[in-house]
Amino acid sequence: MRNFAAIYSKEMRSYFVSPVAYVIAGVFLFLSGYLFRNILMQFNLWCLQFGQRAQQMGGQMPALNLNEMVVTQFFGVMDFIWLLVIPMLTMRLFAEEKKNGTIELLMTSPIRTVEVMLGKFFACFSLYSIIVGLTLVYFVILEAYGSPDWGPIFTGYMGYLFLGATFISVGILASALTENQIVAVLLTFGMLLLFWLIDWSASFAGPTAAKILHYLSFIEHLEDFQRGVIDSKDVIFYLSFTFFCLFLTTRVIESRRWRR
Repeated sequence: MRNFAAIYSKEMRSYFVSPVAYVIAGVFLFLSGYLFRNILMQFNLWCLQFGQRAQQMGGQMPALNLNEMVVTQFFGVMDFIWLLVIPMLTMRLFAEEKKNGTIELLMTSPIRTVEVMLGKFFACFSLYSIIVGLTLVYFVILEAYGSPDWGPIFTGYMGYLFLGATFISVGILASALTENQIVAVLLTFGMLLLFWLIDWSASFAGPTAAKILHYLSFIEHLEDFQRGVIDSKDVIFYLSFTFFCLFLTTRVIESRRWRR
Protein backbone atom coordinates (compact mmCIF):
# COMPACT_ATOMS: atom_id res chain seq x y z
CA MET A 1 0.00 0.00 0.00
CA ARG A 2 2.89 2.36 0.76
CA ASN A 3 4.44 1.74 -2.66
CA PHE A 4 1.12 2.38 -4.36
CA ALA A 5 0.70 5.65 -2.46
CA ALA A 6 4.21 6.75 -3.43
CA ILE A 7 3.59 6.11 -7.14
CA TYR A 8 0.18 7.78 -6.93
CA SER A 9 1.60 10.90 -5.25
CA LYS A 10 4.46 11.10 -7.75
CA GLU A 11 2.10 10.94 -10.71
CA MET A 12 -0.30 13.51 -9.26
CA ARG A 13 2.59 15.91 -8.64
CA SER A 14 3.86 15.41 -12.18
CA TYR A 15 0.43 16.36 -13.53
CA PHE A 16 0.05 19.54 -11.48
CA VAL A 17 3.68 20.71 -11.37
CA SER A 18 3.79 20.74 -15.17
CA PRO A 19 1.20 22.64 -17.24
CA VAL A 20 -0.27 19.37 -18.57
CA ALA A 21 -3.22 19.15 -16.17
CA TYR A 22 -4.08 22.84 -16.48
CA VAL A 23 -3.89 22.91 -20.26
CA ILE A 24 -5.95 19.74 -20.71
CA ALA A 25 -8.53 20.84 -18.13
CA GLY A 26 -8.71 24.31 -19.67
CA VAL A 27 -9.16 23.01 -23.21
CA PHE A 28 -11.79 20.47 -22.15
CA LEU A 29 -13.77 22.95 -20.05
CA PHE A 30 -13.63 25.57 -22.81
CA LEU A 31 -14.90 23.13 -25.44
CA SER A 32 -17.54 21.57 -23.20
CA GLY A 33 -18.68 25.01 -21.97
CA TYR A 34 -18.91 26.32 -25.51
CA LEU A 35 -20.98 23.31 -26.61
CA PHE A 36 -23.22 23.48 -23.53
CA ARG A 37 -23.87 27.15 -24.21
CA ASN A 38 -24.80 26.42 -27.84
CA ILE A 39 -27.09 23.53 -26.89
CA LEU A 40 -28.80 25.72 -24.29
CA MET A 41 -29.21 28.59 -26.77
CA GLN A 42 -30.70 26.16 -29.31
CA PHE A 43 -33.17 24.93 -26.68
CA ASN A 44 -34.10 28.54 -25.91
CA LEU A 45 -34.66 29.17 -29.62
CA TRP A 46 -36.93 26.14 -29.86
CA CYS A 47 -38.95 27.41 -26.88
CA LEU A 48 -39.43 30.78 -28.57
CA GLN A 49 -40.45 29.20 -31.86
CA PHE A 50 -42.95 26.81 -30.23
CA GLY A 51 -44.30 29.70 -28.16
CA GLN A 52 -44.87 31.86 -31.21
CA ARG A 53 -46.60 29.03 -33.07
CA ALA A 54 -48.82 28.34 -30.08
CA GLN A 55 -49.86 32.01 -29.92
CA GLN A 56 -50.57 32.13 -33.65
CA MET A 57 -52.71 29.00 -33.51
CA GLY A 58 -54.37 30.03 -30.26
CA GLY A 59 -53.25 26.84 -28.55
CA GLN A 60 -51.09 25.91 -25.63
CA MET A 61 -47.32 25.54 -25.97
CA PRO A 62 -46.29 21.85 -25.85
CA ALA A 63 -44.03 20.81 -22.98
CA LEU A 64 -40.38 20.47 -23.96
CA ASN A 65 -38.22 17.95 -22.12
CA LEU A 66 -35.18 19.79 -20.75
CA ASN A 67 -33.26 16.59 -20.04
CA GLU A 68 -33.74 15.11 -23.51
CA MET A 69 -33.07 18.31 -25.40
CA VAL A 70 -30.19 19.71 -23.33
CA VAL A 71 -28.71 17.19 -20.86
CA THR A 72 -28.69 14.16 -23.19
CA GLN A 73 -27.30 16.19 -26.08
CA PHE A 74 -24.55 17.61 -23.88
CA PHE A 75 -23.55 14.16 -22.64
CA GLY A 76 -23.49 12.98 -26.24
CA VAL A 77 -20.87 15.55 -27.25
CA MET A 78 -18.88 15.32 -24.01
CA ASP A 79 -17.99 11.65 -24.52
CA PHE A 80 -16.62 12.51 -27.96
CA ILE A 81 -14.41 15.23 -26.46
CA TRP A 82 -13.00 12.68 -24.00
CA LEU A 83 -12.21 10.42 -26.92
CA LEU A 84 -9.79 13.13 -28.05
CA VAL A 85 -8.52 14.27 -24.63
CA ILE A 86 -7.83 11.04 -22.72
CA PRO A 87 -5.02 9.89 -25.08
CA MET A 88 -3.18 13.07 -24.06
CA LEU A 89 -3.70 12.27 -20.37
CA THR A 90 -2.32 8.74 -20.64
CA MET A 91 0.41 9.09 -23.27
CA ARG A 92 3.25 9.79 -20.84
CA LEU A 93 2.45 7.26 -18.10
CA PHE A 94 4.84 4.52 -19.25
CA ALA A 95 6.20 5.93 -22.53
CA GLU A 96 7.98 8.75 -20.69
CA GLU A 97 9.49 6.31 -18.18
CA LYS A 98 10.91 4.29 -21.06
CA LYS A 99 12.23 7.31 -22.92
CA ASN A 100 13.96 8.75 -19.82
CA GLY A 101 15.30 5.37 -18.73
CA THR A 102 13.55 5.53 -15.34
CA ILE A 103 11.61 2.39 -16.17
CA GLU A 104 14.79 0.46 -15.35
CA LEU A 105 14.73 1.84 -11.81
CA LEU A 106 11.12 0.73 -11.40
CA MET A 107 11.90 -2.74 -12.73
CA THR A 108 14.82 -3.24 -10.32
CA SER A 109 13.16 -1.65 -7.28
CA PRO A 110 11.25 -3.68 -4.66
CA ILE A 111 7.95 -2.40 -6.04
CA ARG A 112 5.54 -4.82 -7.63
CA THR A 113 4.50 -4.14 -11.20
CA VAL A 114 0.83 -4.10 -10.24
CA GLU A 115 1.53 -1.34 -7.67
CA VAL A 116 3.23 0.80 -10.31
CA MET A 117 0.42 0.24 -12.78
CA LEU A 118 -2.37 0.93 -10.27
CA GLY A 119 -0.64 4.03 -8.93
CA LYS A 120 -0.45 5.50 -12.42
CA PHE A 121 -3.98 4.41 -13.29
CA PHE A 122 -5.64 5.94 -10.22
CA ALA A 123 -3.62 9.16 -10.52
CA CYS A 124 -4.86 9.61 -14.08
CA PHE A 125 -8.39 8.59 -13.08
CA SER A 126 -8.35 11.12 -10.21
CA LEU A 127 -7.41 13.93 -12.58
CA TYR A 128 -10.12 12.79 -15.00
CA SER A 129 -12.71 12.74 -12.18
CA ILE A 130 -11.75 16.26 -11.08
CA ILE A 131 -12.18 17.64 -14.59
CA VAL A 132 -15.49 15.82 -15.09
CA GLY A 133 -16.69 17.05 -11.70
CA LEU A 134 -16.05 20.66 -12.70
CA THR A 135 -18.66 20.37 -15.46
CA LEU A 136 -21.36 20.03 -12.77
CA VAL A 137 -21.27 23.83 -12.68
CA TYR A 138 -23.14 23.81 -16.01
CA PHE A 139 -26.06 21.94 -14.48
CA VAL A 140 -26.10 24.16 -11.41
CA ILE A 141 -26.56 27.06 -13.84
CA LEU A 142 -29.26 25.04 -15.62
CA GLU A 143 -31.04 24.48 -12.30
CA ALA A 144 -31.11 28.23 -11.70
CA TYR A 145 -33.13 28.82 -14.88
CA GLY A 146 -34.98 25.52 -15.36
CA SER A 147 -36.03 22.34 -13.63
CA PRO A 148 -33.89 19.45 -14.90
CA ASP A 149 -34.35 15.94 -13.57
CA TRP A 150 -31.20 15.29 -11.50
CA GLY A 151 -31.61 11.51 -11.53
CA PRO A 152 -30.39 11.02 -15.14
CA ILE A 153 -27.72 13.67 -14.56
CA PHE A 154 -26.19 11.80 -11.63
CA THR A 155 -26.40 8.40 -13.36
CA GLY A 156 -24.94 10.01 -16.48
CA TYR A 157 -21.94 11.14 -14.46
CA MET A 158 -21.66 7.69 -12.96
CA GLY A 159 -21.53 6.29 -16.48
CA TYR A 160 -18.76 8.74 -17.35
CA LEU A 161 -16.69 7.51 -14.43
CA PHE A 162 -16.95 3.95 -15.75
CA LEU A 163 -16.31 5.11 -19.32
CA GLY A 164 -13.31 7.16 -18.19
CA ALA A 165 -11.79 4.22 -16.32
CA THR A 166 -12.13 2.11 -19.48
CA PHE A 167 -10.63 4.80 -21.71
CA ILE A 168 -7.71 5.31 -19.31
CA SER A 169 -6.98 1.58 -19.10
CA VAL A 170 -6.74 1.47 -22.90
CA GLY A 171 -4.43 4.49 -22.83
CA ILE A 172 -2.16 2.95 -20.20
CA LEU A 173 -1.89 -0.23 -22.27
CA ALA A 174 -0.92 1.80 -25.35
CA SER A 175 1.63 3.79 -23.35
CA ALA A 176 3.19 0.56 -22.05
CA LEU A 177 3.67 -0.71 -25.60
CA THR A 178 5.91 2.15 -26.79
CA GLU A 179 8.39 4.75 -25.61
CA ASN A 180 7.15 7.37 -28.07
CA GLN A 181 4.36 9.53 -26.63
CA ILE A 182 3.01 10.49 -30.06
CA VAL A 183 2.73 6.82 -30.97
CA ALA A 184 0.98 6.20 -27.63
CA VAL A 185 -1.57 8.93 -28.45
CA LEU A 186 -2.26 7.48 -31.89
CA LEU A 187 -2.55 3.91 -30.56
CA THR A 188 -4.94 4.99 -27.83
CA PHE A 189 -7.08 7.07 -30.16
CA GLY A 190 -7.17 4.29 -32.74
CA MET A 191 -8.25 1.64 -30.23
CA LEU A 192 -10.87 3.90 -28.63
CA LEU A 193 -12.24 4.93 -32.01
CA LEU A 194 -12.49 1.28 -33.04
CA PHE A 195 -14.67 0.39 -30.05
CA TRP A 196 -16.57 3.65 -30.53
CA LEU A 197 -17.58 2.74 -34.10
CA ILE A 198 -17.75 -1.03 -33.71
CA ASP A 199 -21.53 -0.94 -33.31
CA TRP A 200 -21.73 0.41 -36.85
CA SER A 201 -20.28 -2.87 -38.15
CA ALA A 202 -23.11 -4.78 -36.48
CA SER A 203 -25.44 -3.56 -39.24
CA PHE A 204 -23.47 -5.58 -41.81
CA ALA A 205 -22.81 -8.73 -39.75
CA GLY A 206 -24.77 -11.89 -39.06
CA PRO A 207 -27.09 -12.20 -36.05
CA THR A 208 -24.50 -13.72 -33.69
CA ALA A 209 -21.66 -11.44 -34.76
CA ALA A 210 -23.98 -8.44 -34.58
CA LYS A 211 -24.80 -9.18 -30.93
CA ILE A 212 -21.10 -9.47 -30.08
CA LEU A 213 -20.19 -6.26 -31.89
CA HIS A 214 -23.15 -4.48 -30.34
CA TYR A 215 -22.07 -5.60 -26.88
CA LEU A 216 -18.49 -4.40 -27.41
CA SER A 217 -19.58 -0.85 -28.21
CA PHE A 218 -18.47 1.67 -25.57
CA ILE A 219 -21.27 4.10 -26.34
CA GLU A 220 -24.03 1.46 -26.32
CA HIS A 221 -23.39 0.80 -22.62
CA LEU A 222 -23.43 4.51 -21.82
CA GLU A 223 -26.93 5.17 -23.12
CA ASP A 224 -28.74 3.55 -20.18
CA PHE A 225 -26.80 5.68 -17.70
CA GLN A 226 -27.81 8.82 -19.60
CA ARG A 227 -31.45 7.77 -19.41
CA GLY A 228 -31.22 7.33 -15.65
CA VAL A 229 -30.97 3.53 -15.70
CA ILE A 230 -28.17 1.63 -13.92
CA ASP A 231 -27.95 -1.83 -15.51
CA SER A 232 -25.56 -4.40 -14.07
CA LYS A 233 -24.56 -5.60 -17.55
CA ASP A 234 -23.22 -2.13 -18.38
CA VAL A 235 -21.29 -1.89 -15.11
CA ILE A 236 -19.84 -5.38 -15.61
CA PHE A 237 -18.82 -4.56 -19.18
CA TYR A 238 -16.87 -1.44 -18.22
CA LEU A 239 -15.24 -3.05 -15.18
CA SER A 240 -14.27 -6.24 -17.03
CA PHE A 241 -12.86 -4.28 -19.99
CA THR A 242 -10.88 -2.07 -17.60
CA PHE A 243 -9.49 -5.03 -15.64
CA PHE A 244 -8.58 -6.84 -18.85
CA CYS A 245 -6.60 -3.86 -20.21
CA LEU A 246 -4.85 -3.35 -16.86
CA PHE A 247 -3.99 -7.05 -16.77
CA LEU A 248 -2.48 -6.82 -20.26
CA THR A 249 -0.52 -3.74 -19.18
CA THR A 250 0.92 -5.66 -16.24
CA ARG A 251 1.92 -8.52 -18.54
CA VAL A 252 3.61 -6.10 -20.96
CA ILE A 253 5.64 -4.49 -18.17
CA GLU A 254 6.46 -7.86 -16.61
CA SER A 255 7.73 -9.13 -19.96
CA ARG A 256 10.23 -6.27 -19.97
CA ARG A 257 11.43 -7.30 -16.53
CA TRP A 258 11.87 -10.91 -17.60
CA ARG A 259 13.87 -9.82 -20.65
CA ARG A 260 16.26 -8.14 -18.26
